[in-house]
Order: sequence, then structure tokens, then C-alpha cells
Amino acid sequence: MARGGIPPSPLPQREGVDAVRLRMPQGGPWALLRDHLIERIPLPPHQIDAMLAAGEFVGPDGMPLAPDAPFVPRSVVWVHRDLPDEVPVPFKVTVLHHDERIVVVDKPPFLATMPRGRHIRQTVLARLRVELGLPRLAPAHRLDRLTSGVLVLTTERRWRGPYQQVFATGGADKDYLACAPLPKGGALPSGVVLPATVEVHLSKPHGQLQSHVLADRIPNSRTDIDLIGRDEEAGVGLYHLRPHSGRTHQLRAHLAWLGIPICGDPLYPEIRDVDPDDFQTPLGLVARRLRFRDPVDGTPRAFESDRVPWPWSGAAPTLAVAPVIDGSIPEVASPSGETKE
Repeated sequence: MARGGIPPSPLPQREGVDAVRLRMPQGGPWALLRDHLIERIPLPPHQIDAMLAAGEFVGPDGMPLAPDAPFVPRSVVWVHRDLPDEVPVPFKVTVLHHDERIVVVDKPPFLATMPRGRHIRQTVLARLRVELGLPRLAPAHRLDRLTSGVLVLTTERRWRGPYQQVFATGGADKDYLACAPLPKGGALPSGVVLPATVEVHLSKPHGQLQSHVLADRIPNSRTDIDLIGRDEEAGVGLYHLRPHSGRTHQLRAHLAWLGIPICGDPLYPEIRDVDPDDFQTPLGLVARRLRFRDPVDGTPRAFESDRVPWPWSGAAPTLAVAPVIDGSIPEVASPSGETKE
């Protein structure tokens, strides 16, 4: 039995992708499982019938469910989704560290952390499960598809909880680099003077792509921001960002609110129509450094990417290190690892 009482899938993975678990509702008007599946799954009825006939829907024991199987309330059905055709993301996932408990990688832009929506096989998780031969690999936190940089995954199911808890409870110290316009005349359009700490209320309504700043609400997001490099000719600066919370698109929304939207951002300040298979213009945001205390053996962990955010052309200055007290890694409240920058 898996952690939390959910048993593992009886079906093997396909190309690093898990089968889908369907939990039946507590009740309903359906006499047959087929009737519910036709109503629930956005496929033509004849395709559902073909999948049932082929034994593609199975129970928890892995046995195929017959086309005339009755609907059983609260039962569990497993099935593999059709894997869509995907344009390969032409960038490699670089392994920074690999031990018995975790794999730490330098994620390239345009590659989602885990399967979701139209991105299934072209994800860090699916790729590494196959490349490393680790079918139980799972992310300890997430990075947005467009964000590059340090990402931690766990090798086995027993390690997921401890490492995911580090990020869920704010036990990770994170540093990002972003490339964004230089303040004109030395002052930001917002009037904020750097270095600064931005504290505002962010809200992302369901179904909308952007997060919005609500100035009249109590702040629920906080980021330390400093300008650490200047390219006067290109008109861009290199910004050091330290999130202290994990709101959706927090770093992107904060810089856009300051009047210096991150280079290459298709959502901020305005939504731009961008071909999702166009890999020419990455988001200028890199999860550069990650530090935390290992939840299993207590050792300090520190990992760093050597990436610089697009279109910055020079080397990145050495990042300042947060104070260490009694050999401990300082806690920085960043729920869920700010996974959706």
C-alpha cells in the first residue's frame, strides 16, 4: 500500500508515464461502468467500447474489466491515456547530483516538470524515469515549464514525503536570477528603489492565466529583489530574487508590477500569443541556487546551476550567501518551493 492509503498502479508505466486512476463516484444513474465512462471521458462512445473490448480498463488487481461490467460506486479503475504527439524539446536535462534518495537536475526551459495537459512525455519526470531507469522517480517540488534551473526529485516512494515536506513547509533557501529591463533614469516606474522587498497581495482567479496585484488586500507574497548586473548597451539588468512565499507566478508578477517584466515572458505584463513549440525565446528566469537541510540525515545540501537568464550575455556575479547560524541552513518561508514562477 502506498503512502496515504493509495495503492500503486497495477499497470506498468509507458515511456515513463503512469496510468490514470479513476475513482468512481459514490452513486449515480449508471447501470454499467461503460455508461459512466462514456459520460466522464471526452472520447467517442465507440472508442470507449473498443478500449473495453481490448481490456484497457483494469481494476486494482490489474484484471481487465469486461464491456458489460457493472458500475460499482467508489471503485477504482486504471487506464493508460493516449500519449499525444509532442514536438521534442531540444534541450538536455543535466544531472547535478544523484544518490540513493534524490536526483538533482538543471532543468532547461520549455520542459515541464511533470506530465500535465498537452505536455506528457516531454517532461523532466518522464524523460528521467526512462533515462535513469527509475520508475518511482517523483518531483519534490516543481518549476514552471518556462523556468530553468535547479530541481529536486526523489528516487523512491518512501523518500517523497520527507523531501516534499521541506518545500511545503518553507525549509528551502532559494535564489533566482532574472534578466529584465534596466530602470530608466535609475528609478523604477513603480517608484520602488532597489534593493527592495516587495510585499503585495497576489490573486490568480480560476481560469485566468495571470496573477494580479490587489493593492487594497493584506500582502500574501514577499520577494527580495536586487539589481546585481547592468548591460547598458542592451538595456537589461541582472536581478537577484529571493522568494519568501510561493504564490502562482510570484516572481514574474512582482517584476511586472515593478515595471520591469522578465525578458521573454509571454504572460506579463501583457499576454502574447506564442507558439508553444517555438523554442527560440526562453523566459529570462533561472532557479540558480537551492539550499536546505536534508530531512533524512540532517546534512546541509546545496546545489547550483551555472545558467544565466536569457538574454544576459555575461557571467553572473557570485551570489551573496545568507547567514549561517550554528551550522544550520536558514529557513526561508517558500511554500511548495515557488514552483510556478
